[in-house]
Amino acid sequence: MRSKELPEELRDRIVARHRSGHGYKKNSAALKVPKSTVASIILKWQMFGTTRTLPRAGRPAKLSYRGRRALVREVKKNPKITVVELQRCSRGMGESCRKSTITAALHQSGLYGRVARRKPLFSARHMKARMEFAKKHLKDSKMALLITCQYSPNSEAWWWQHHAVGVFFSCRDRTTGCNRGKDECGQVQGYPGRKPSPECSGLGRRFTFQQDNDLKHTAKITKEWLHNNSVTVLEWPSQSPDLNPIEHLWRDLKMAVHQRLPSNLTELQRKNSLKTL
Repeated sequence: MRSKELPEELRDRIVARHRSGHGYKKNSAALKVPKSTVASIILKWQMFGTTRTLPRAGRPAKLSYRGRRALVREVKKNPKITVVELQRCSRGMGESCRKSTITAALHQSGLYGRVARRKPLFSARHMKARMEFAKKHLKDSKMALLITCQYSPNSEAWWWQHHAVGVFFSCRDRTTGCNRGKDECGQVQGYPGRKPSPECSGLGRRFTFQQDNDLKHTAKITKEWLHNNSVTVLEWPSQSPDLNPIEHLWRDLKMAVHQRLPSNLTELQRKNSLKTL
């Protein structure tokens, strides 16, 4: 229960005795006022020059400073946490408040919520385009299909080739531009079980290049380069499934990185040294 405020006359007497040289303990004993109350009144007088009750800025905050810091820690620990979960955490600390209060507190700390953009659904237009594509290439079972290159950090380019006789693999050094050689079994050196690229298998330019509709793939400069180098590109309807097997590996890699929740590249490298992905 909140105690009553001291009369203004008593507060003035506390300040007067303090100015005359009496300490907190003597003022508390003489006026029968708690020592902490005497200290707070004198501190207020030193800061504002008065002992009167000052008008406050507005309604007292529902969240304490400690509660705000706890919410910020939870958000930084798990950026995908929801307001409902934060409300539950706040209730567990004994500070029950509305969702709007939590949102406003996070905004004051520079944290804002974002909603992920929804992926467009597979519409009737997509299904029609996919059906026309399938009918057009129904008899292309012997087509040699070259899929988009994927690069590794050790200056080597890898790619796969879908062909009527199987899936080929190739590896090229980006600094020298040379392919890895084949051993006597026809495998790529350093990568057992993987067959050479169309350049090594004698296909030459008898292949069709496939890539998705990413912006960098459909850019004008990319189309001009493919046209100038006489590369046949397979048209690819929107919302079509991925043919490139590396996309499944990228998904596994992203999930593994997300489970570790690194805050920067250095932390990711440190965790990667402890346990390989």
